[in-house]
Amino acid sequence: MRILGIDPGTGICGFGVIELNKTPKNPTGKIQMLDCGVITTPAHTPLPERLEDIYNSLHEIISENKPDVVSIEKLFFTKNITTGISVAEARGVVILVCKQHKLPIFEYTPNEIKMTITGYGNAKKKQVQEMVKMRLNLSTIPKPDDAADALAAAITHSLYSRFTPEA
Repeated sequence: MRILGIDPGTGICGFGVIELNKTPKNPTGKIQMLDCGVITTPAHTPLPERLEDIYNSLHEIISENKPDVVSIEKLFFTKNITTGISVAEARGVVILVCKQHKLPIFEYTPNEIKMTITGYGNAKKKQVQEMVKMRLNLSTIPKPDDAADALAAAITHSLYSRFTPEA
């Protein structure tokens, strides 16, 4: 199963693609990273143009990587509602593109991702990044942070799907 993880954002939208391979000898599966990066949009560009850039870039990423499912980090913000609204709009575009590609979408809160990756729901960003590196057997932490966060969302779904038939 190929999983596309998304860390939604307007200025920087992280993505990560992993492959979960199950075999008779390893029925829970092994994961490996196939691709990761970010979609960036210039800060002073009007929001509609930024959303269009995200739409077009994500469409291309899906077409190139051919994921089976998508794992998206749920929106969580406590301070800046204006930023939260634009991120929610970017998240809506992400969901639209994924639905247009007929991909099943699974959503996880930041705490669910932290708990699944590190075993601790209040883990720090650096701890999550280290565990992403370890779980994917990488020599370095994926950069930028948004790409590592997207990989964490994908890994979370790979772990959930091992125990949930409909995932």
